[in-house]
Amino acid sequence: MIATILGAAALISIHMSQAEDLPCTRQLDKAIEQLMAKEDVKGLGVAVTEKGEITHLATYGYRNVEKGLPLEDDTVMYGASLTKAAFAYMVLQLVEEGILDLDTPISSYLPNPLPAYPKWQTLTGDHDWRQLTARLLLSHQSGLANLRFLEPDQDLKFHFKPGEYYAYSGEGFRLLQFVLEEGLDLDVKHEMQTRIFNRFNMPNTDMQWRDSFADNLADGYAMDGSFEPHDERSNVSASGSMDTTLKDQANMWKAMAAGRLLSKTAQAEWTKPQINIHSKQKFPTLAYTKTKDPRAADITLSAGLGVITWQGPKGRYFSKGGHNDWTGNLVICEEESERCLIMLSNSVRAEIIFPEITQMILGETAYPWWWVYPNIAKLNEQ
Repeated sequence: MIATILGAAALISIHMSQAEDLPCTRQLDKAIEQLMAKEDVKGLGVAVTEKGEITHLATYGYRNVEKGLPLEDDTVMYGASLTKAAFAYMVLQLVEEGILDLDTPISSYLPNPLPAYPKWQTLTGDHDWRQLTARLLLSHQSGLANLRFLEPDQDLKFHFKPGEYYAYSGEGFRLLQFVLEEGLDLDVKHEMQTRIFNRFNMPNTDMQWRDSFADNLADGYAMDGSFEPHDERSNVSASGSMDTTLKDQANMWKAMAAGRLLSKTAQAEWTKPQINIHSKQKFPTLAYTKTKDPRAADITLSAGLGVITWQGPKGRYFSKGGHNDWTGNLVICEEESERCLIMLSNSVRAEIIFPEITQMILGETAYPWWWVYPNIAKLNEQ
């Protein structure tokens, strides 16, 4: 682990719903600011939720360093793949209402064979697509690449039989979105807005760019500190088009961790292990599919629906991250206590300090840093 500069602050355990814990909150703020300064993290938002309540909500640093604009809890940030967890939760609402079944092949919902559609025509002659279900797509068992542009000539194909392995696939989520829209005549933007964002009090979250976001927007910063303006995402993508804020994410995760709008059975399905994960690391997706690391088995690392799950010191945990070259987001939840740590950053360097912040707030979680962030895990071990 990185040599700590925090002294006793690195060992604090935080339960911020009580007034007498406010000194600990100030101590946490100071500790986070020290870590950010050490690793040159430009902006970071941290929230903690427990039993349906937000117990901590704080932002640090800047949404735009060059202009000296501070990051605030209602600053619009890129949600990246946190979108996948919210999309999966929305899909479970459809399942509860009998609109969709997790284990019915997608061929039952599409009026035409999948390769008949231009976006999926490269699958012509390969019948593995007929084995795909919503469950397999949401738990990254499709056999498709993470992103089609990573394939030679964008020639999307199956790299293993659906259900055979875990391999992270944004294309799988995009395919399920296509099934909902083409096969069930649903508008995914509308369904996400009405079923998730509106119901969970998320006024500044959308699957598509809004012009009003420009008034309080976080720009991005790469690992080398270089600046990247916030991308105005016009295409709705279940894989990762969500723009959001720290406050909205806190509202969303406190509700989802509590199972709001789902039965206990459906909520349990969201975080239930769907397939064990054995690989040495998560990315590049297909490079490590068939590898094995005993540390994964030690914590029963598994895929849920849009999240990962594992066994830690306080029972089952579940988590979802979001990342691109300028964004670092991570949510970690203790299932039994419904306690979640939400970290959003417009500076990808924040991922370097995520382990220490997690240790300060949640204590030991057995989170698989070595699997999700292998390069950072090696750096922290030095």
